[in-house]
Amino acid sequence: MSGFTIRHAQEDDLPALLGIYNHYVLNTPVTFDIEPRSLDQRREWFTGFKTSGPHQCLAAVKGGVPIGWACSSRFKEKAAYDSSIETSIYLAPGEGGRGYGRALYAALFEAVSGNNIHRAFGGITLPNAASVALHQAMGFALAGTYPEIGRKFGKFWDVALYLRAMG
Repeated sequence: MSGFTIRHAQEDDLPALLGIYNHYVLNTPVTFDIEPRSLDQRREWFTGFKTSGPHQCLAAVKGGVPIGWACSSRFKEKAAYDSSIETSIYLAPGEGGRGYGRALYAALFEAVSGNNIHRAFGGITLPNAASVALHQAMGFALAGTYPEIGRKFGKFWDVALYLRAMG
């Protein structure tokens, strides 16, 4: 796992991050987006993140190229949810199982600490043993499962909800 850094994502990273994300859109049920995102859509998404505060996006970079990211965003629009964040994490194909996910999540949780965050939420399309293992290793616990809540590739998918206590 040597030879990589974690830093705040930058606008120049967006083409690489988009490529990673669109791989999952086109080939897996882990995101319920059906159509690939455009670079303009990814730029709009990126405006929701800052380098401080509760909503941040960190990139893992190896050899000058982003190989993944983890981010925290609003959980829901209503003000009572402001002390909760939704987390997302994506790694480039072939980069899983090497500790990058754990390192990204650890850096993200450190970056958002001190921002009055009470809970972190992660949704995992099932089955996804690798994501479940990562989230459990990072202190998330199963809160429940929405059965057959999304349809992609002509099939209904369950989504497990994982929560992590924060600061």
